[in-house]
Amino acid sequence: MSARLDSAQPYALGLFRIVIGLLFAVHGAASLFGVLGGAAGTNGGTLAAGTWPGWYAAVIQLVAGGLVLLGLGTRGAALIASGSMAYAYFDVHQQLALWPIQNGGELSALFCWSFLLLVFTGSGAFGLDRLLARRPAQEEAKAAEQTPVAV
Repeated sequence: MSARLDSAQPYALGLFRIVIGLLFAVHGAASLFGVLGGAAGTNGGTLAAGTWPGWYAAVIQLVAGGLVLLGLGTRGAALIASGSMAYAYFDVHQQLALWPIQNGGELSALFCWSFLLLVFTGSGAFGLDRLLARRPAQEEAKAAEQTPVAV
């Protein structure tokens, strides 16, 4: 049973990455463009451009979430996303109460730890990272096969 589950690990990780990236990107899109209910507390509106820290967080959410969703630059995008959620938790939520359930920071904590996991695991299956990393290795192998050998 364990061997079968281990063989499915890259696929489960890839699906995890896709879902987390999509959910994160949707938060950014809602805050920046007013879609899907808009930014929290704006009655369907958007955040004013350049406002600290909300607008910048929304840009990070949209861009990093999209990159993680696609599996492109996953580790770097996940590191930035994790850091932004750690900042959100400690700067915004922690001031209200100690525990996430008390201060409304559960989502920030979950995103922070989810993205930190992706920093260490990479994109898993279905990611563009793997596709792009595989292509140069295949081209080098093909070039090595075509190189004439001197006798």
